Amino acid sequence: MLDQIFDYLNFHVSLEAPIVLLILIFLEAVLSADNAIALAAIAQGLEDKELERKALNFGLVVAYVLRITLILTATWVQQYWQFELLGAAYLLWLVFQHFTSQESEDDGHHEPRFSSLLQAIPVIAFTDLAFSLDSVTTAIAVSQEKWLVLTGATVGIITLRFMAGLFIRWLDEFENLEDAGYVTVALVGLRLLLKVVNDDLVPPEWIMIPAIFLILGWGFSKRISTELPQVEPEKSESLSEK
Repeated sequence: MLDQIFDYLNFHVSLEAPIVLLILIFLEAVLSADNAIALAAIAQGLEDKELERKALNFGLVVAYVLRITLILTATWVQQYWQFELLGAAYLLWLVFQHFTSQESEDDGHHEPRFSSLLQAIPVIAFTDLAFSLDSVTTAIAVSQEKWLVLTGATVGIITLRFMAGLFIRWLDEFENLEDAGYVTVALVGLRLLLKVVNDDLVPPEWIMIPAIFLILGWGFSKRISTELPQVEPEKSESLSEK
């Protein structure tokens, strides 16, 4: 029984395995930057900070299950371009919803807001799944051994949770960061769409990664100005000598 499971996962430890694993972890960390900011912006749709934390935790647990399922069925999923089309349409819909919604007068973030935790969790999970359609393909191209890809995905989801937590804090500090995050989401959505239309038109990772970091650099370029309440100086009455 165990032999069959190991054969299905291609569990064959070799001298190259640690190096390949490090490469997969590095790719997961680099490719998670745009995913993390998107999930952080989605979680910020909840008013309460405690709910934001719970939405990320529960959402990423569901996302992890979906990501593992995607890896185990990747060979089958890659045969159907409809999955990539659905992922592209979903991500581009999120971008459209973001840029066409009104901004809240209180914090400047875009509407709509979630009214409950249960509304945010599936959005977080399916957003990560749409991103994974692209990243899993890259991971499988690096290694055909499923246990290595699964290990990289496990480390990646933990890294994603840590990075999303940081971005939630930074979204309150930098004015353009939320918009920059959704621009990177648009890039990933368009990349998936190009894979459906013509795989030769898809920009390589060495172009995508610098482009994403340039956009995030713009997102961190301007801090939100916090106006301090103006306190009128006390006027001291001076007696003038006559």
